[in-house]
Amino acid sequence: MAGEKVVLGLSGGVDSAVAALRLLRAGYEVVALYLDVGLGGEEAAADNARRLGLEFHVARVADELERHVCRPFYEGYLAGRTPIPCAQCNPTVKFPALLRLADRVGARYAATGHYARVGRGRDGRAVLLRGPASNDQSYMLARLARDTLERTLFPLGDTPKADIRREAGEAGLPCARKPDSMEICFIPDQDYAAWLDRRGGTPPPGNFVDREGNVLGTHKGYHHYTIGQRRGLGISSSGRLFVTAIRPERNEVVLSHGEGLTAGTVRCQALNWLGDVPLDGERAVSVRLRHSRAAQQARLIPLEGDRVELRMDQPARAPTPGQLAVFYQDDLVLGSGWIT
Repeated sequence: MAGEKVVLGLSGGVDSAVAALRLLRAGYEVVALYLDVGLGGEEAAADNARRLGLEFHVARVADELERHVCRPFYEGYLAGRTPIPCAQCNPTVKFPALLRLADRVGARYAATGHYARVGRGRDGRAVLLRGPASNDQSYMLARLARDTLERTLFPLGDTPKADIRREAGEAGLPCARKPDSMEICFIPDQDYAAWLDRRGGTPPPGNFVDREGNVLGTHKGYHHYTIGQRRGLGISSSGRLFVTAIRPERNEVVLSHGEGLTAGTVRCQALNWLGDVPLDGERAVSVRLRHSRAAQQARLIPLEGDRVELRMDQPARAPTPGQLAVFYQDDLVLGSGWIT
């Protein structure tokens, strides 16, 4: 370990800065890489690198981000789905860029400031484990390949965020006081519908309908809505209304008072299996159907092809096409699949 090189994804924030600090204290030679998506931020990352005495590199990844993340994000919304870009970016843009530089400079490992852990499965290979409950980011990492995990370090491990800020403050890093960034990196104002509109080809206004097809009002374009949404509908009703379905082929958004919003089964496709034993039969799991949702209990049942079915112990609220289902056994991430 002493003197061994590691390439760290460095931003201007506190998480990656403390990850660097911990790697340095553990004896690694840290090479910093900032991923430039064309929207600024390089100066703050360079300042962190300077304060920590790190060799600093920049990778211009706007083209890769467009191809692997932005375009699928746009196409997903136009197809009536609700994509989750960070889970797409990690395996297709961020970690490939880190490992390319690692290969170039002779580093065995790449590292990030994610709140997750790498462990060893019964087969001796790397597995992904949850981070601390309050800020676990294993959900966003569940599309990584096991080969990538073999070369990955998560120095923040299971440390609560408050401890990370204190550690940065004790080290005299100004980023200790920097607010967390919860935004989609390529949509810094978080107005994703306006971002979609600027690309062109977004749907025009259409009808809000009930489950029987009766017209309730006019929507702004179905890309403004997601399953389970109740705010910003602009429809008066005797009770709360929720988006229950999106019908792109008819330019309709279906509203209900909650009927049809829960599901006892959820199907997923395009699996990324991270478990250390094959999925050769059904098994009990906990599952997260959105990044912000607590895990629920379910039976995971293999189907023909690259698909599984989740039979929920309790009905799941608003499982949404385009979102990611991540399967767990205790702290172990078994894998993930895209909700259909």
